[in-house]
Amino acid sequence: MQAEKCSTFPHHKWFGIALQALVVLAHKDQPCTSAEISKRLQVEPTLLRRVMSELAREGLLDTKEGKDGGYKLSRAAGAITLADVYLALQLGEPLCKGLEQTTGEHEFGQEMRQAFGEISEGVKNSALEMLGKGTIEQLTRRVCDLKKATDNQL
Repeated sequence: MQAEKCSTFPHHKWFGIALQALVVLAHKDQPCTSAEISKRLQVEPTLLRRVMSELAREGLLDTKEGKDGGYKLSRAAGAITLADVYLALQLGEPLCKGLEQTTGEHEFGQEMRQAFGEISEGVKNSALEMLGKGTIEQLTRRVCDLKKATDNQL
């Protein structure tokens, strides 16, 4: 698997990387370095550090520099929702933004853009509502259950 390349601005792939990193941290009792996490996720360390710095800036992670340094969750995994992570990365632009970009500048296009904007906002609100129901703890538990099921197969 090829390591994910670094992007200079928040990207929707950052959400998946952030969730995976938080699951790794939820599973550990001690801080993890960016090198450990990036190796586990198979992502470029620079990209991971950018994602993690956003999570730390928004208070989801604690960081410690030095020999025993690294990242750790700032609160219990059950208290961090998937919506918290999504919003921390400032990926709040409507998920369906492409719809609005297909409309023209004429009257019909402007009417369609407004209608598409309402649809996009509804999709975003629904997504955030759903993400608000899931936590890092639940996601970690699910991954552990899947690992056990895979390990028990013939």
